[in-house]
Amino acid sequence: MFDIITFGSATWDIFLRQAPGWQIVKGKKFITGKGICFNLGSKVDIKDIYFFSGGGGTNTAATFSKQGFKTAYCATVGDDIAGREIIQELKKLGINCQFVFKTKLKPTNRSVILSSDLEKDRTILVYRGASELLGKKDISWKKLKARWFYLAPLSGKPCRITEDIVNFAYRNKIKIVFNPGNCQLSLPPKTLKRILKKVDILILNQEEASLLTKIPYQKEKEIFKKIDELCPGVAIMTKGSKGVVISDGKHLYWAKAPKTKVVDRTGAGDSFGSGFVSGFIKSKGNIEFALQFAMANSSSCLKEWGAKSGLLKKAEKFKKIKVF
Repeated sequence: MFDIITFGSATWDIFLRQAPGWQIVKGKKFITGKGICFNLGSKVDIKDIYFFSGGGGTNTAATFSKQGFKTAYCATVGDDIAGREIIQELKKLGINCQFVFKTKLKPTNRSVILSSDLEKDRTILVYRGASELLGKKDISWKKLKARWFYLAPLSGKPCRITEDIVNFAYRNKIKIVFNPGNCQLSLPPKTLKRILKKVDILILNQEEASLLTKIPYQKEKEIFKKIDELCPGVAIMTKGSKGVVISDGKHLYWAKAPKTKVVDRTGAGDSFGSGFVSGFIKSKGNIEFALQFAMANSSSCLKEWGAKSGLLKKAEKFKKIKVF
């Protein structure tokens, strides 16, 4: 019996830090108003390069394992060097990989993160590979024995079996954490409604909450009123540097994001979500403590490169923020 099994992508992340050959260019053609440019047809130097594993499924599993929970990870990786490196790292972290499947059909997911020191921001080039190939027949359902399931964003085949995973958990009295991506939020409304009725903890950012409810994200009370109708569990809406709002169906909890020296934002959302669930389980449902631990885990993650390096360890002391 596992304490928790995570579902989600496994990615090999390559971080490239900006060098003098890069330029930040302003323009209306860019969605954000700015773009990264460098010379076409020539070699461009980079300042530093780092390699880390990433992906919502592995990042969250790392938090749970570091907090002492018996953790397993379910997903597909490519039968390649990156896939083997990810599995090896997960095993070193104490994460069970019996539900990780290798495929020759696609390479392991890759991300190239272009990090700008001048703008304190990043651009991510994403290849969605093997993680999109996990099908219903690949999963050893009878062996999926756990107290909790954590569903990170899923796309491709895994997105289409989201309801199968949720229904299996519900039938077997396994509690469900749902952190949907755009693919899952774009499922047929009736399907999504059935899924949400079975969820114990729902984690969304502002844009996702707005997409789900069809309500502008500035209207927080209206959003949570709608979400409370859709989901009987705890609902979380993260707001980046502006903090987070949480509903337990009766009360709204709010906290500011603590001031933190940011080295790398990769994995900040995953470290918050898995941190909240870790704190929630340890405190037997105390939302205030869970929120404090989530903020601390996320802040610690931001201080180091990669999505796993800065995660809090079991019994590590942390500063508690105020919850209103």
